Amino acid sequence: MAKITIVGAGGYVFPFRLVGDLLSYPALRDSTLALMDIDAGRLERTAAATRALVAHHGFPTVVESTTDRRTALAGADYVIITFQVGGIDAFRDDVEIPRRYGVDQTVGDTLGPGGVFRFLRSVVAYREIAADLAEVAPGAQVINYANPMAMSTWYLNALGARTVGLCHSVQGTSRMLARELGVPYEDVTFRAAGINHQSWFTDFRRGAEDLYPRLRQVMTRRHLHGASGDGLADDHGDHSGADRGASVYEGGNERVRTAIMDAFGYFHTESSHHASEYLPYFRKSPELVREFIPQRWDYYEICSAHDEQGQTDRLLEDLKRELAPSVEYGAAIVHSMETGRESVIYGNVPNTGLVTNLPDGCCVEVACLVDGNGVQPTVFGALPPQCAAVNRTGVNVQELAVTAALTGRREHVYHAVMADPLTSALLTLDRIRAMVDDLFAAHKAYLPDELQV
Repeated sequence: MAKITIVGAGGYVFPFRLVGDLLSYPALRDSTLALMDIDAGRLERTAAATRALVAHHGFPTVVESTTDRRTALAGADYVIITFQVGGIDAFRDDVEIPRRYGVDQTVGDTLGPGGVFRFLRSVVAYREIAADLAEVAPGAQVINYANPMAMSTWYLNALGARTVGLCHSVQGTSRMLARELGVPYEDVTFRAAGINHQSWFTDFRRGAEDLYPRLRQVMTRRHLHGASGDGLADDHGDHSGADRGASVYEGGNERVRTAIMDAFGYFHTESSHHASEYLPYFRKSPELVREFIPQRWDYYEICSAHDEQGQTDRLLEDLKRELAPSVEYGAAIVHSMETGRESVIYGNVPNTGLVTNLPDGCCVEVACLVDGNGVQPTVFGALPPQCAAVNRTGVNVQELAVTAALTGRREHVYHAVMADPLTSALLTLDRIRAMVDDLFAAHKAYLPDELQV
């Protein structure tokens, strides 16, 4: 019987969605689910829904809940990380402080000033988790869902925690592209690699048919020639479900990603809203932002408005009616490792020659085989050189932030934000330093001692 620990189990809906995924596999229903969060109230919301789901279906699953991290980790076979250190208040600082300086992030959880400080706020927690695992669960497979995915997964592996980082960008975008082309998803095959939120579909096929010529034609016609984005479905920020059609977030207005494909040759895996933050081309002025993204999708505003109990209750009722997995890979990893049945996932892992024209040791997103031997990344080879060049501008930021965390050198935090493509396109070095100082002050309570003034 496996012990599966979720750290950050009190998060909005997503941890409970993962519980549903795990219990959708009959082979995992005799597991122990250890739910942990530092917020007892939020933890109980998820734990109560989990107990209700287990009782409804009559499963033998053991459900434990605790605010003590070490207790939750003791003897764990799998540890799933889903937290956001500092919660919504810290997230507000991540986006509002840079916005005062002219750096407008729609999300701010991956690169740039928001991504760097979201990572740095988590450093102490990651160190404590890694230290606990070394003592009480040394063989555990860590599955990281926390953003910034690349920095966090890179750092956890550097601390000795065997970690794979998971996202839903590959699953979501591949489904969206199939829908745009009117091709059944089960008929599509593809290859993708790169860094998280910026992996590239280098091959997209139906059998022997190369779908890229038609993809370029269709996406250009729909999204570069007068797309307004009007009348799109709203989006509440949970993208773990199956394809729901075009929305404000994905598929409805893909002008940014289509422009990137037009310039660099290939489509990549994160929404146009996110993608516009990672490059210097699309957010230079409010007018340019409106040209490329007429209808704003602001993740902080979405998170601030979440009906957490209501959404949990609705998901519980859905899972009582039909216990089916989402598009997330986490439960598939646990199932394959427990049963030996093979699955293929896209995971974020250390680059040990997997993508040959990205730096050794950085965190890359590649196809991985999973079975009883664990998560086994596959060698992709070389990306198209222009795609690798774009990725490297993101890797620069990630490496400097991780280096700051590993060495305690505060100056590297400034360097990381200075190297960010969007920030450097908008601000002078002095303004970047002032902005970073403000972020240091706002997040002081969460940062490692050695990065304090």
